[in-house]
Amino acid sequence: MTRTAAHALVETLENQGIDRVFCVPGESYLDVLDALRDSSIETVVARQEGGAAMMAEADAKLTGRPGVVFVTRGPGAANASSGVHVAQQDSTPLVLFAGQVARAARGRDAFQEVDFEAFYGGMAKSVTEVDDPNRVFRAALSDRPGPAVVSLPEDMLGEACATPAQDRVTVKEAAADGASLRAFDTRLEAAQRPLVVAGGSVWRPEDATALGEFAETAGVPVACVFRRQHLFDHEHAHYAGDIGIGINPALRRAVEESDLLVLLGTRFSEIPSQSYGLPLARTPVVHVHPDASELQRVHRAELAIRARPGAFLTASAARGERRAYVGALHAGYLEWSRLPHPSPGEMTMGKVMATLRDLDDSAMIVTNGAGNYSAWVHRFHRFRRFGTQVAPTSGSMGYGLPAAIAAKLRHPERTVVCFAGDGCFQMTGQELASAVQYDARVVVLVVDNGMYGTIRMHQERNFPGRVHATSLTNPDFAALARAYGGYGERVARDADFPAAFARARKAGAPAVLHLVVSPEAITPAATLSSLRGR
Repeated sequence: MTRTAAHALVETLENQGIDRVFCVPGESYLDVLDALRDSSIETVVARQEGGAAMMAEADAKLTGRPGVVFVTRGPGAANASSGVHVAQQDSTPLVLFAGQVARAARGRDAFQEVDFEAFYGGMAKSVTEVDDPNRVFRAALSDRPGPAVVSLPEDMLGEACATPAQDRVTVKEAAADGASLRAFDTRLEAAQRPLVVAGGSVWRPEDATALGEFAETAGVPVACVFRRQHLFDHEHAHYAGDIGIGINPALRRAVEESDLLVLLGTRFSEIPSQSYGLPLARTPVVHVHPDASELQRVHRAELAIRARPGAFLTASAARGERRAYVGALHAGYLEWSRLPHPSPGEMTMGKVMATLRDLDDSAMIVTNGAGNYSAWVHRFHRFRRFGTQVAPTSGSMGYGLPAAIAAKLRHPERTVVCFAGDGCFQMTGQELASAVQYDARVVVLVVDNGMYGTIRMHQERNFPGRVHATSLTNPDFAALARAYGGYGERVARDADFPAAFARARKAGAPAVLHLVVSPEAITPAATLSSLRGR
């Protein structure tokens, strides 16, 4: 067979260490599909391009290497944009290959033609037509990681190609300079109420280990930003809690009163900064981030250090002892996350979280999309290990199931639990078919309160007594799971959940537990009645 551009592209993916790609097939890149057939790369077929892109993004979160997704032109590329947006907001390396019309048809509004640069230009780190795959992977990985979009003209893919496949791309890590490190160590050792806030995407398992060691040696408490809670063991004596939606008031006070706030790897964007209300103007800030363009862009820092978290942590020589201060913050976290937690209804999220905590399974991976149900996960689940939380800081609905499938394919030996609201699940619920096809035995907990709960909460606050367009009529989610070839069970009482969850874990197929919860239980801290003032 003649070696084509498509074969060269697939060989380059192999050289990059890509062992799995996600796609929805399309005629615009048939040559690539043909080349993938004979490659060492596994091809996972999703049911909708948004699901495929979210799977690839989640896989990248778990591996640290770019996730790869192939979609067709026009509608396929448009559908995939939901996953590209997640990668952009979450700083996740992702490469989206999108089929494009033949070069001779460009600019004529040809069938399914899209101007990818105009469409993705404000969302992706780079938008290009395939010419140098090396450059594409470097763009996805370097500085602040993110998505790169590559257009594949369908006529080009079948052309003969003698260009050798590109070698694996590696990105040199940014390391802190000595003067900055010494200045940091001096500031930290002099501080009485320092707080390290960890986040961002450029972490490896050894970096998380280094963070724990640094916390002990430097005598500092550590908090994690929104949906990056897996960066620090929640049972470690130096853990202070998460800074996100529904923050522990005691932790917020600690942020406000800190005499040295260390932002480590995180941009400290809108959600953790409480709509940019934190840090306070008087708070001294040290910002450590691998991308120089992020330093001093949103938050003023008295010391800005360009470095990746791991390199920074291992280079710091700070020493300290603040046992009472650290202990008080950890005790505050333990009290804030204490179970059981009362809420209305016969089936409660408090019971769900207690059951998962009782498993004592530190390797369990938890995924979720967007919705008030996720507040229970953030507040009450105790993440113990790096790589056990896969969730969108972008707040994208529908993310949980595709992410769970990617996680289970990456770690088939581990329990993977997806939390999804009834509205959230129905964004990508068709990916249950993908889970069945690839034997991804995830456990999906569909939290059904018959409404778009987060929007209803804001609606009740802003327009009391004027409910509109937030109610849902839902299917029998357990029956839907069985129709796809999975396991399904409806659970309406706390007493029935532990046994149902055990059956779902042992079902030998992707499983859905349809949890019928009260609409009154809107968040761990509020009911609908309380929002209405009753």
